[in-house]
Amino acid sequence: MKVVTLSGSPRANVGKVNATELRKTGKIPCVLYGGKEQMHFSADERDFKHIIYTPEVCFVEIDVNGKKTKAILQEAQYHRITDKLIHADFLEITEGKHVVMNIPVKLHGQSEGVKAGGKLNFKQRMLKAKAMANKMPRQVDLNIETLTVGKSIAVGDIKIDGVEFLNPKNISVVSVNMSRNVAEEAAPAAAAAAPAAAAAAKPADAAAKPAAKK
Repeated sequence: MKVVTLSGSPRANVGKVNATELRKTGKIPCVLYGGKEQMHFSADERDFKHIIYTPEVCFVEIDVNGKKTKAILQEAQYHRITDKLIHADFLEITEGKHVVMNIPVKLHGQSEGVKAGGKLNFKQRMLKAKAMANKMPRQVDLNIETLTVGKSIAVGDIKIDGVEFLNPKNISVVSVNMSRNVAEEAAPAAAAAAPAAAAAAKPADAAAKPAAKK
């Protein structure tokens, strides 16, 4: 798992007024919890681009006055109008304890179903994973080459050693559905085959009926 360093400064005052002043100077109020004690600090808004504004997930090494703590971003709060980051919560990684993170799903290969004219439906691009920090994957890799039309890969089908996925097991992550064009092409063929099948069945039905008594 990738580790990103975040340098911070301790907050002497904790409150709305202080938080507002910090944001005016390009700083983000943060809190680190999960360890022996909470720590309130602020960090440069620009340093969050490698933590939040990226499709990758990572561990964060928080450095406040030389004290380094390994953590994960637990929650980010945004302004309801400007959508700018206004607060960040970090959870300290403790040895022997599981962590929960949203992990991106990456697909590999071209499925047989798509080659046959089916449509790929990528439903779950992130999965919630629970694991020890040293077992947490950077991403979930799925090979879809053998996925045919009408088939899917559900959460319960994904197995990674030491990792438990917290999403419902029956939820489809990726599937291949019959495309509209393929369905339209298949419909006339099915309609044409129906009369022939019915005609073929009639002699068999007639032979099955007992002869009428004279």
